[in-house]
Amino acid sequence: MPMRAFRRSLPMSLLKAREAVMKKFIPHLREHDLSPQQWRVLRALFDAREGQAPEVEMTVLAEQCYLLMPSLSRIVQHLLKRELILRRSSETDQRRSMIRLSDSGAELVKMMAVQSEARYEHITEVFGYGKLELLYELLEELTDKLSAADSASAADRQNPRNQ
Repeated sequence: MPMRAFRRSLPMSLLKAREAVMKKFIPHLREHDLSPQQWRVLRALFDAREGQAPEVEMTVLAEQCYLLMPSLSRIVQHLLKRELILRRSSETDQRRSMIRLSDSGAELVKMMAVQSEARYEHITEVFGYGKLELLYELLEELTDKLSAADSASAADRQNPRNQ
């Protein structure tokens, strides 16, 4: 069976689209000495701060930001040094860390939000609102269906009676 053309591989198409989008955001992040991964952490913590749970446990934060724990640990150390986040030990388990955005971290996110939203507006103008919304929906559906298929496959492997 012949393999599909490299330019039509889904991982490469997604990576190419990610790179095109990130070209719009990276200069703004660099102006504030932030990596895309650091920005993801700040944004996740900002949303948590605005929601019902202002603190996020490290493993939950790693999952939300799609980061491996060693990478998140380095990012947290860097953001702590810049006083953009705060960390404390969990009251129920001293081995677990709870992370939250500091006031200066929240101010930075709010300040950067103006430029970030301007970039989203540009992307929406270029691509179209309807197409962008459809893209969000399709990507979410793809993620959900692949996750469900993976879960079903894992359940089948764990239950030998299904085989």
